[in-house]
Amino acid sequence: MTTSSTQRLDAALSAIEQAGDEGRRIFTRVYVDTARAAARAADERAASGLSLGPLDGRIVAVKDLFDVAGEPTTAGSALLRDAAPATQDAPVVRRLRAGGAVIIGKTNMTEFAFSGVGLNPHYGTPGNAHDLLRIPGGSSSGAGVSVARGMAEIAIGSDTGGSIRIPSALNGLVGFKPSLSRVPREGAYPLSFTLDCLGPLVQSVADAVATDSVLAGIDHVPVEARSVRGLRLAVPRGLLFTQVETEVSDAFEQAVAALTEAGARVSDESLDSLLGAPFQLQEKGTLIAAEAAHIHREAVVQRPEAYDPIVLGRIRRGQTLDAATYVGIQQARNALLGELDRALADFDALVLPTVAFLAPLIADVQNETDFMRVNALVLRNTSVFNFYDLPALSLPLPRDGKLPVGLMVVGRRNADRDLLAIGAAIEALLG
Repeated sequence: MTTSSTQRLDAALSAIEQAGDEGRRIFTRVYVDTARAAARAADERAASGLSLGPLDGRIVAVKDLFDVAGEPTTAGSALLRDAAPATQDAPVVRRLRAGGAVIIGKTNMTEFAFSGVGLNPHYGTPGNAHDLLRIPGGSSSGAGVSVARGMAEIAIGSDTGGSIRIPSALNGLVGFKPSLSRVPREGAYPLSFTLDCLGPLVQSVADAVATDSVLAGIDHVPVEARSVRGLRLAVPRGLLFTQVETEVSDAFEQAVAALTEAGARVSDESLDSLLGAPFQLQEKGTLIAAEAAHIHREAVVQRPEAYDPIVLGRIRRGQTLDAATYVGIQQARNALLGELDRALADFDALVLPTVAFLAPLIADVQNETDFMRVNALVLRNTSVFNFYDLPALSLPLPRDGKLPVGLMVVGRRNADRDLLAIGAAIEALLG
């Protein structure tokens, strides 16, 4: 980068300030003084030829479910606005600081991360970076918008059913959901003990690789250069391609044609029996809702009025899932992991649309019926791969100024670095 960390921080802070009320809907906190001190320290290191790692001096925003010492972690809620301050930084925040990252602020989110739409009645809903009247995607809503609007270079979010990949797809970013065990989750307000994972929303796969190395606590090494030629890519036609808007379908098919022309071995595969299983198993209730019901078991009784009514309703539905059904879902899930692994053994990755539609208008998802319909569909394609704990990447497709569309690339179990290398190759081809 040709400009200093201080100069880039000034540009980001200026973008937040110039956005006015919208900036306050994107960020719940902005750390002007500490960020300036961190940027100056990074510039001094750079002038001396020193570096703390690949994120040294980079401008990073963190989702408002990560503990930052000395302040309450609100998780996008009114309920926790006056909670006791965190006693220490979350491990991911500590790793970012130790790596020289300049933490500019905390970004807004769906209350308790429990929706893929991105609405928040307590702190306001950030508008989509490409059209303020449209949804930002959630639950890492402010995270996606902050990077897309130049208010941060990198944002750290969480992904339980698609909360990194959805806002990345709808705002034209790269979003990386790593394998569950790759990044420590302590100090991040939980939604689901089974499915929560943490990762970056960024402008490029190279930034995803750099951020992943810091969050995972591993040495930063660029991923192996891969060619699109010879990649074995499976397209899971069927359930996950239903209700796909024409513009999304057209952009996806153009990408598949480009991959095929470049020498990738792309084949349509019938995987509905496995990819539909998470929905069939959870018809009576989801793991996420049941675990959220446990996490909020006291607050929903003592202070129900403090919740977003839609979020409260979803938590209460989780209370209806009996223990036998919950255990049955977990046992069936454990058996299915290996089945999907075997079905994907001959492929390097799956490719499909990240989200089935373009970002809808915020005004069109205000009543609960419309909200629930849109939320179910926005989460459909992404949530499958949380259930199966596969690493997944959303890449922006070329759109010539139109509303963004995301291409989801799903890797094999625990093959995070391989997936990032494949993503870099596809990114280089599609531009």
